[in-house]
Amino acid sequence: MEWTPTIRDREGPLYSRIVDALRSDIESGRLHRGEQLPTHRALALALDVDLTTVTRAYREARDEGLTEARVGQGTFVAESLAQSPRRLASGVATDLSMNLPPQPLEADLEGRITRGLAALRREFGFSSYLNYRDAGGSADERDAAASWLRARVPQAEAERLVIFPGTQAALFCFLSAKLVPGDIVFTECLTYPGLMAAADVARVKLVGLPIDAEGLVPEALADACKRQRAKALYLVPTIHSPTTATMSAARREAIVEIARANDLVVFEDDAYGALAPDVTPIAALAPERTYLAASLAKCVAPGLRVSFLLTPTREEAARFSTALRAMVQMPVSLTLALATRWVRDGSLDEIITAIRNEATARQSLAARALRGHVYRAHPNGHHIWVPLPKHWSRIEFAGHIQRQGVGVVTSEAFAVGDAAPEHAIRVALGAAASRAELVRALEVLAGALVSSAASQRIV
Repeated sequence: MEWTPTIRDREGPLYSRIVDALRSDIESGRLHRGEQLPTHRALALALDVDLTTVTRAYREARDEGLTEARVGQGTFVAESLAQSPRRLASGVATDLSMNLPPQPLEADLEGRITRGLAALRREFGFSSYLNYRDAGGSADERDAAASWLRARVPQAEAERLVIFPGTQAALFCFLSAKLVPGDIVFTECLTYPGLMAAADVARVKLVGLPIDAEGLVPEALADACKRQRAKALYLVPTIHSPTTATMSAARREAIVEIARANDLVVFEDDAYGALAPDVTPIAALAPERTYLAASLAKCVAPGLRVSFLLTPTREEAARFSTALRAMVQMPVSLTLALATRWVRDGSLDEIITAIRNEATARQSLAARALRGHVYRAHPNGHHIWVPLPKHWSRIEFAGHIQRQGVGVVTSEAFAVGDAAPEHAIRVALGAAASRAELVRALEVLAGALVSSAASQRIV
């Protein structure tokens, strides 16, 4: 929290100068994603300006998407900053901070989109997808989604499904429909930043619990249930982001037993589940209390905005459909129709298989480039979790490799509440446009891990 902007050489009102300096320092790499900013009062004292000036500047920066506020923690540089071509060209050549699925030629995603849209136009016409449609998906769309999910959740049925425009919408709907302001949600001490953003808006309290190599520690969950009255548990039990942890069958059974004993409802974020198809979701073990969100964002492409929410009962599905209608009206009709067609003709599984194979190949490249270094990974995952040497601070390390054209995200971006984040970075292997580009970026990373932090500091 030592950032002090230079505003004397800028024009305009004081608050605008602060926002301009913030934007400039993010673009130059002086500030990085997830970095905590000074408090309003500390920055006002450092700049010798009114507190109201800094408050307005922070509000403007938040409205522009430059920053995000976390309840009880402060203001941070937004993790999900949009990368414009200008920024990429002048700063980050390879941005490995966004956890995107790779797009191998074998997936033929663009070709499948082109052919699929042409077929939809030929058979039904586009006009039918430009009108209002069923909230939560039509019966046919939900039936297709249920048939796809049954490979991993045998109990899945269309009547318990609601189709959302992305898991973020489903998650916010869950927090709004199942909890009231002030309620407690347990989660891993390092978790999805989108959960923190949704919890902030819904005004529910997140409590981060200890994790190990398999994810959430059951004993920590049981102990927390004795000390605090929580209503829900949010988990990413398969290829956890950021740590890559995947729960064993025994661990999942233990978590389910504790959830039942303490009447916790579970939101299982299954973003990466299709990449590990042999793993049994928690929703298959505790269908009576689990809301499973199976998104296509990480196994196909985030721009499709398709997420299948499997609820415990038909009544809950109807309730969530009503909430979805009130919030965003309906899922994105045309992309949902495309996804449904892919389920029916087998294309979806073919695309996911190609992407999974590419992820496995990229993990092999990472293993070769980082031989001798300690890191965590899943063989089919899109990311790795790299503990940093003690002589590097997270900020210094991220800044150092960013000056060499590589962007990553540091552990504090995932930290919940007062939980101490690991001294680590998440590296998204799928974000590189090619394997060659990924290898170059990993070479930069490997070199930085063995270099001296002191020798890289700019005085």
